[in-house]
Amino acid sequence: MKHLLTVLFLTTLTMFAADPKSLYDIPLKDIEGKDTTLKPYAGKVLLLVNVASECGNTPQYEGLQTLTEKYREQGLVVLGFPCNDFGAQEPGTNEEIKTFCKVNYKVTFPMFDKLHVKGPEQHPLYAALTGKDGAFPGAVKWNFGKFLIGRDGKPLKRIEPGTEPTDVEVVQAIEAALAAK
Repeated sequence: MKHLLTVLFLTTLTMFAADPKSLYDIPLKDIEGKDTTLKPYAGKVLLLVNVASECGNTPQYEGLQTLTEKYREQGLVVLGFPCNDFGAQEPGTNEEIKTFCKVNYKVTFPMFDKLHVKGPEQHPLYAALTGKDGAFPGAVKWNFGKFLIGRDGKPLKRIEPGTEPTDVEVVQAIEAALAAK
């Protein structure tokens, strides 16, 4: 009986973790390794980006920081999610990643624990965004894929890795999301 209750409890937990009420409910860890979620950013426009330190797209950190500085007061929050899924281009520890971002790009936006955006270990956040029942089905193609999330927590736009953060397409989508109340 005790074994059956344990199995039922674990099954319930697994179902809850796999089917959160919203993106805000998905468990995450910040770059310091502390448990968190996206709940602290509720009511903000979010730009989620899978980042890497040794990628041809790494200079996009500069554009992400520019967006942060330009739109922070209006409610934009850029969120960086280090990922080593593409060409092993994010091999460092969280501390190394944090230092790299601060020293090289003066990053002030929130960074999170390294996670997987594809494959069998795909993080539930990315499953909610790109899984078969996700907002934008289809695997993330490379480092610096971007997802724009509205103030209500609903995904609005997927922006492919090669598109610069300050590209007119991205800026217009951010400004429209910020204008929506």
